[in-house]
Amino acid sequence: MSVTQMEALDFRYLLLEYYRKLRLSENELAVILMIDHLLGQKNSLVTPDLLSLKMSLSPKELDTIFVNLIERNFLIFDTGKKIKVSLKPLKKKLYEVFEESLAKEHETKISEEKTKVLQNIYQVFEKELNRPLSPLEFSLIGEWVDHGYTDKKIIEALRVALSKGKKTLRSVDKILLQWQARDDIEKSGSTAIKDDWDKDIEKTMEIIKTKWLDD
Repeated sequence: MSVTQMEALDFRYLLLEYYRKLRLSENELAVILMIDHLLGQKNSLVTPDLLSLKMSLSPKELDTIFVNLIERNFLIFDTGKKIKVSLKPLKKKLYEVFEESLAKEHETKISEEKTKVLQNIYQVFEKELNRPLSPLEFSLIGEWVDHGYTDKKIIEALRVALSKGKKTLRSVDKILLQWQARDDIEKSGSTAIKDDWDKDIEKTMEIIKTKWLDD
């Protein structure tokens, strides 16, 4: 994530959303929010003494929290022209947690979508074949989906196979391979798919131009 993207995110929102993942206590959360508030008011050097004027926590508690935040690299002192407190390390950690959370949500969404696609394919296959699918057949269908075939294309290949009197998933697999080889050749003039076909490209083209091969 770029610096511009990070700056566009609401630090306080991310802090309230993910402080537990960073193992921050509610008291530490309150101190960080107050530090951010004071920094926003141009108080560059925020200290436990300054915090004690704004918060109900005791000076001793504030000292302990302040030291803990520094030791855990959530808070640092920038030493430039003048010493000032900075929450940059904490912000960086929050943005990392945010990105990890987005990635997990994306994976979950993909997994849920894949499950829906598979369930749809399973139902159509069992209905069209008039029998339950075997574990190996479930696995093969999963491989088709992982390969990038859509549920529409897989179901279409099944119906083409059935129209030719073929009722095995091997038949469907061959049709999908033929379609893939045809698409590859139309796009780039060659295909990596062999599947017992003649390696000579001209003969391969002749095979693909025929409607479909019998098993």
